Amino acid sequence: MVARDLLGRYLVRELPEGRIIARLVETEAYAGPHDRASHAFGGRRTPRNHSMYLAGGHAYVYRIYGIHFCLNVVTGDEGEGIAVLLRAAEIVAGESLVRVGRPGPIAPDRLLSGPGNLTRGLAVDTGLDAVALDRGALRLAAGEPVAPQSIVAGPRVGCESAGEAATWQLRFALGGHAAVSRPRPTAAFQLNASRAGCGQR
Repeated sequence: MVARDLLGRYLVRELPEGRIIARLVETEAYAGPHDRASHAFGGRRTPRNHSMYLAGGHAYVYRIYGIHFCLNVVTGDEGEGIAVLLRAAEIVAGESLVRVGRPGPIAPDRLLSGPGNLTRGLAVDTGLDAVALDRGALRLAAGEPVAPQSIVAGPRVGCESAGEAATWQLRFALGGHAAVSRPRPTAAFQLNASRAGCGQR
């Protein structure tokens, strides 16, 4: 529910040089200890994932492949280990600031497409891990509502080894939006879908 609700909301990044505002267009849900694709699978706790167990509304930032950072919104109660990965956004304001972290001839819609590109463009690293997202240098704002019929869903990216969780339809995006990362989900999301749950590799 939260992964879908985050679509259309604004992610605001305050930098010394100015403000970036990005509208979220793609997310992935990670359902906690029962989700084989989640960092919290089996209740695992490590220095890397400690902030995933904070109360909902905090950031969980981790490094992947030793190179990229990924930004998640913690969504569960304290101790649950539930979060939503922010995969892609469109720029509303501050494109010139985004291009500092994403130099080169990149189309505006691709600047924040993909979780690693999103964090580079917004200058997000583990220094922002565990921050509250209702205030400060990185925060969520109301944004623009998204019609349920405009949402598409599919399996999460990189979860192929997560057993049955590999097929869970927990990746959500605005259908046809140019900023959605590839491969793009294409199935229309059904509001009565009952399956929940895949992971953060």
